[in-house]
Amino acid sequence: MISTRTSGLRAAAAAGAAALLLSACGGGGEPGGTTSGGAGGQTAKSGATQIVVDTTFDIKTIDPGREYEPTGQILVKALYDTLLTFADDDTTTVVADLASYQSNDDQTEFTFTMAPGRVFSDGSPVTVDDAVFSLKRLQGLKGNPSFLLDGVSVEKVDDQTLKLTTADPSPALPAVLATPSCGIVNSKLVQENGGSTDESDAAEEFLNQTSAGSGPYVLDKLDTASEAVLVKNPNYNGPQTPVYDTVIVRNTEPATQKMNVERGDSQVALGLSGDMVESLADGVEVESVPSATVVFLLINSDPAVSELTSKPEFVKAVKAAIDYDSLIEIAGRGAAQANGLVPSVFLGALEDSEALKYDAAAAQAAAQAAGATGQKLTLSFPNDIDPTGLNLTTLAERIQSQLSAVGIEVDLAPAPFATEIDAYRDGKEQIGLWYWNPDYMDPANYLAFGPGQTVGLRAGWKQGANAAIEELVSRGYTTGDLAERKTVFEEWGKAMNADGPFVPLVQPGSNVVYQPSVTGVYYNPVWLINVAGLGQS
Repeated sequence: MISTRTSGLRAAAAAGAAALLLSACGGGGEPGGTTSGGAGGQTAKSGATQIVVDTTFDIKTIDPGREYEPTGQILVKALYDTLLTFADDDTTTVVADLASYQSNDDQTEFTFTMAPGRVFSDGSPVTVDDAVFSLKRLQGLKGNPSFLLDGVSVEKVDDQTLKLTTADPSPALPAVLATPSCGIVNSKLVQENGGSTDESDAAEEFLNQTSAGSGPYVLDKLDTASEAVLVKNPNYNGPQTPVYDTVIVRNTEPATQKMNVERGDSQVALGLSGDMVESLADGVEVESVPSATVVFLLINSDPAVSELTSKPEFVKAVKAAIDYDSLIEIAGRGAAQANGLVPSVFLGALEDSEALKYDAAAAQAAAQAAGATGQKLTLSFPNDIDPTGLNLTTLAERIQSQLSAVGIEVDLAPAPFATEIDAYRDGKEQIGLWYWNPDYMDPANYLAFGPGQTVGLRAGWKQGANAAIEELVSRGYTTGDLAERKTVFEEWGKAMNADGPFVPLVQPGSNVVYQPSVTGVYYNPVWLINVAGLGQS
């Protein structure tokens, strides 16, 4: 998620994401893989239970106003309740958590009524003032997730009510508020420890050591390089009572994750590739589905970066040169072709019939028309990040070979993520291989690929480059009617496949591996897994 954050919210729709359910109700027995107080399972001495989740860390902080990496999302979801949320097994409908809401017909005014009686982990009540402080703090910190509430006015109405308003229709705002970064903090406690609603805030260190939320768990220990330990919040009085007393989330390499979950040293593994899943030992459960991640090629439209890549004929050549089925073979179990930039789990995703098609003859003709013969370009990508287990280096090598077959020569330029991210964000790559994870559960998040939008600019695609697509972008941001939105996003997806400087390649599989005693495992496109739901029937 780090590589593809957007920088501004314009809007979207309340019924954005289609459900992506991983039914993990396995066999009987006690939760966990051991009964001796080891890495996971039920401790013999106390009868308390714990569960171990292995993943690969990409965490910087668990301050909800600042965090925006996948591991942070997992932890913050467990520690901080939000005004609204989604049920684990249904990401199509926003439901109440700390508040219920109503909106006006234009979807520019959203009124929230706080649920009575909810308390923070220290027993103090969750109030309107806490909600207002938390959302204003998110905006004022100017951190990675601050864009979520760009253009949103937050105000207290009375002791039970707050109001959020926007200048333009914002049908996605309820879905945005379910994002863990919109978690509600104990404002008094945070302010006592350096918190504020502007960039003078100094509460991050405190929040990395002590949780200040009302979620089902509280923080026991965090080492951003190795593990996080969560324990039940004794004062939690929300709708989802956790089953496990302790949740241990460990930073573990995928190969070790596989061994751990096979022998019961961990109960859930989140980082296994399709190839690893194929060789799992008997007795381990796995659910593999296309993730909400889209891996894509960026072809720079700025002639100052490359005259060749800025030509429409060249873009058409690349789109026709890719043998998409062969890329799915690399991606492995659970993967699928990305039919468009909006992944299959969201409203408005394209059908298979609308996906880009491999046509070597057409690609060769377009490459010659563009003048690609005798020229060499650079294909840049991060080589130290494997989105959902997909090795980008292997993928880049396959793409290089396919392009060469139609007369387009590229040199591969792998680099560490920390190095390459700046060139990507600054729009300096000729051709880039990247991936996009959803910021929130609504297809409007993908409008960032439009002309003049965040990712569009990274491809040198400026405002005014395509009036028809820009009109669809505007309609996608502001249309609230569900059926109409579906049509708008389908039209946008088709137009982007035809004329956009992006090539959607693959939706890698999301492989959730678990011991059969574990139930209630659901994949979520934003927070990946809800640890408080583990063990639920």
